[in-house]
Amino acid sequence: MTAQSEAALEAGLIETLKQMDYEYVQIAEEENLQSNFKRQLERHNHRQLAEHGRTEFTAEEFDKILIYLEGGTRFEKAKKLRDLYPLDTADGKRIWVEFLNRHQWCQNEFQVSNQITVESRKKCRYDVTIIVNGLPLVQIELKKRGVELKQAYNQIQRYHKTSFHGLFDYIQLFVISNGVNTRYFANNPNSGYKFTFNWTDAENVPFNDLSMFAQFFFDKCTLGKMLSKYIVLHEGDKCLMVLRPYQYYAVERILDKVQNSNKNGYIWHTTGAGKTLTSFKAAQLVSEIDGIDKVIKYI
Repeated sequence: MTAQSEAALEAGLIETLKQMDYEYVQIAEEENLQSNFKRQLERHNHRQLAEHGRTEFTAEEFDKILIYLEGGTRFEKAKKLRDLYPLDTADGKRIWVEFLNRHQWCQNEFQVSNQITVESRKKCRYDVTIIVNGLPLVQIELKKRGVELKQAYNQIQRYHKTSFHGLFDYIQLFVISNGVNTRYFANNPNSGYKFTFNWTDAENVPFNDLSMFAQFFFDKCTLGKMLSKYIVLHEGDKCLMVLRPYQYYAVERILDKVQNSNKNGYIWHTTGAGKTLTSFKAAQLVSEIDGIDKVIKYI
């Protein structure tokens, strides 16, 4: 049987995402990426603009937004993504610009593109990019079937050294796949291959096949929730971390019990499984629920 090529994997993934109601957008280079970002950001902030009788940002206002987004480390940019930006207009008004809807995570604008060309220290073309509200937040690197998956991981590490810059500094998650094995990880280039994870269902059944992974992980509400709630900004190490699937399901169950039950419960796992991170994220999200006055984390 002939091995499925990288191009075939790419075409199949894009078709799957289009069937999942992603908008496909052709973006050849960074200038097109910025133009698309302006349109999508205006679309996402249409209510804020409408309050001022507007449908668009002026060129000067958009330049202000780009300058604001340009500054800072990767970690600081992850914070900017989750904050509102107070855009002061020429007529003395203020528009609070939202880059990511963290509270109603399904209500973001999802697009997919491929083969975006970036020129920095080296000219590179990225396989598949998921764009949320105009920002490239998920980058997918594919290898043909039979190729060791770590090659895709190593290629992303090379991109960190040679080409990722500008709006691509806002990538939150990477996905690597050779069709039969698929893993995801946070944009933390110092973490190592051991911090790449398979996605599973709640019973810990893995979704290794790319098409199955895509149908579950790239569901717009699931991906929106992962970006909004389940990426941890680690203040101590100034890096991004992402929960493994069993941590995700544990926190989801804790939130459900807090909101819908007065009964006690507990989460247990083996040493080194990530209980500290799970409890931190659970405590953080529980504290955001209306009516919760105090959260005590005990391990």
